[in-house]
Amino acid sequence: MKADKVLLQLTYSSVIKTFAETGNIPLREALDKFYKSQIYAEMRDGISDMHCRSDKYLAEDLMREFGICRGSICSARVD
Repeated sequence: MKADKVLLQLTYSSVIKTFAETGNIPLREALDKFYKSQIYAEMRDGISDMHCRSDKYLAEDLMREFGICRGSICSARVD
């Protein structure tokens, strides 16, 4: 299912902010990584209703994808 474009833009910004805070990385770096991520591609293309998942879940998945270790989130994503 493809989400409304406005909903996706709001979700992107919220996920990027959560990713920056959770990963303790600068917002600009979080923005850059997000738009290069597999998660962004899946959300943009309407795969698996990724936009329905929580910001925290998506931020943690981004951390795994980019190998950013914080607390219990430390394993690299395996595709």
